Amino acid sequence: MTVKSIQTLVSEAMQEIKTIDADEAFEMVKNQECNLIDIREARELEKTGSVENSVHIARGMLEIFLDPNSALFQQGKLDHKKEMVLFCAGGVRSALAVKALKNMGYEKVSHIDGGFGAISQSKFKIV
Repeated sequence: MTVKSIQTLVSEAMQEIKTIDADEAFEMVKNQECNLIDIREARELEKTGSVENSVHIARGMLEIFLDPNSALFQQGKLDHKKEMVLFCAGGVRSALAVKALKNMGYEKVSHIDGGFGAISQSKFKIV
């Protein structure tokens, strides 16, 4: 049995997914074209802050909360017609998460290159 390394998993995912930069994501949020989803753990948000206009869904709960019948859709906190733009701290978890959402059937899904590190150096407001 061959077990793949995280580098291999991310490399394979990157060939199949859409990657955008923080500036492109900022424009999409400003134009209300996407759902900005922070998949970092709660302790990461407590330490570094959260991104204004983002929805927090920890990576471990992502597939559950992005089920089309979940409360986030029912309550209007997410719009299934808009692109799902994910980010984590640096881009590894979000790349794998985008691949998982593609496996669920999501077509309009991407992640932010460089994650929160890149976001914190961009026009996004950290709250």
